[in-house]
Amino acid sequence: MSFYQLFVIVHVFSAILGIGPGFVMLPIVSRAETLPEIKMAFRIRKRIHLFVMAGGALLLLSGLGMGFFNPYLWQQFWYTASLVLFIIALSMGPLVLSPLTKPIQQLLAEHDGEDIPEAYEKLARKLFFYERVTNVIFLVIIFLMVTKPF
Repeated sequence: MSFYQLFVIVHVFSAILGIGPGFVMLPIVSRAETLPEIKMAFRIRKRIHLFVMAGGALLLLSGLGMGFFNPYLWQQFWYTASLVLFIIALSMGPLVLSPLTKPIQQLLAEHDGEDIPEAYEKLARKLFFYERVTNVIFLVIIFLMVTKPF
C-alpha cells in the first residue's frame, strides 16, 4: 500500500466519522420541543462536535497529504475547489457558529422554569440557518469529491 492509498483510506474514514455526525447535530437540536429537551440536545451536540472537530482536522491533513503525494491534484478544479470550500466551512465554526451558539447556551443556563425563553427562537433560527449553509457546503464538497466533474 502506498502512502497515497493510506491517505485516501484515512480521508474516507475521517469523512464518515467527522462530517457524518455533523449532519445530525442540527436535527437533534432543532426538533427539541421543551426546555429540558433543548438543554439535553445542546449537551449531546457538544459531545458530537468533538467527533466533527477531530474528523475535520484529519480530513484537512489527509487531503493535503494526498495533494503532497500526488501533486497533479493541485491542477484539478474539484480538488482545489473542495479544499477552498472546506476551509470556508471550517472557518464558519469559530467565526459564525460559535458566536451564535454562545448566547443561546448562556440564555439556557440562566433561564429558570420549564418555558422556552422568547429570545431562544430568534437566536436559534439564525444559528440553524448558518448550520444549514455549512451543511450545504459539505454536501457540495462530497459531490465534488465523488464525481470529480472538472
